[in-house]
Amino acid sequence: MKKINNKNSPVHVAIIMDGNRRWAKKRNLPAVAGHKKALDEVVEKIIEEAGNLGIKYLTFWAWSTENWERDKKEVSGIMKLFKYALRSKVDSFSKKGARLKVIGDISGFSPDLQKGIQAAIKKTEKNEKITVVFALNYGGRDEIIRAINKASKTQSFKEAKISENIFITYLDTANIPDPDLIIRTGGEKRLSGFFLWQSEYAELKFIDVLFPDVTKEVFRNIIEEFSERERRFGK
Repeated sequence: MKKINNKNSPVHVAIIMDGNRRWAKKRNLPAVAGHKKALDEVVEKIIEEAGNLGIKYLTFWAWSTENWERDKKEVSGIMKLFKYALRSKVDSFSKKGARLKVIGDISGFSPDLQKGIQAAIKKTEKNEKITVVFALNYGGRDEIIRAINKASKTQSFKEAKISENIFITYLDTANIPDPDLIIRTGGEKRLSGFFLWQSEYAELKFIDVLFPDVTKEVFRNIIEEFSERERRFGK
C-alpha cells in the first residue's frame, strides 16, 4: 500500500454523493434503496477511513435545496431515511470519535427531524477525532443569500465596511476550514453549486464510481493522489 504524504494530507475533504439513484435503477430497486445502501455500507466506512488518515473534517452533501423537486415518494423515503440515521447511526458515529455538524437550512425539515438533528449535534459535540458535516437542504447560492441577509442586519454592513473575514462568519461553514479536496462520485463533472464560496482553491476529483460502490480503498486512493498534488494557491 502506497504511503500517504502526511505533509500534504487534506484537512477537510468534501464529497458530493452522486449516483445513489442510478445504482438502484440498475438493480430494478426503488431510488431510496440506493440512498440506504450508501448510508448503511459506505458513509460509515469513509468516516472511519478518514479518521484513520488524520483527516479532521469530512463533509457529505446529502440533500440539496433542489432535491425537493424529486418524486414525492422518493422525498418521503429519504426523510424517513434521515430519521432512521438519527436513530441508528449517531451512536456508531460517536464511538468512532466523530463530532457531527449540519450545514444548510434545516428549517425546511419537519419539527421532529429538526429536533433529532439538534440532539445528534449536542450528543457528539465533545468528540475530537473528526468533524463530520452533513449538508442538508443545502445549496451554495442559498447559503450566500442567507449569509447576506444575516450580515445585512449588522452595523458593519450598514456602514459598507464588511470584509471577507467578517462575511465568512455568516456562512454555514463559519469555524470550518475551506475544503482542500472536493470529490464527486457518479461520473458527472460539475459542482452543482456546492460550496460556491468555499471551493475557491479546493482540488477537485471526479470519479465514475457510483457512491454506493465507493470502498475504503477507492477513498484512500483518492487521498493518496491528492497528497502528491502541488498546490500553489495562485502564487
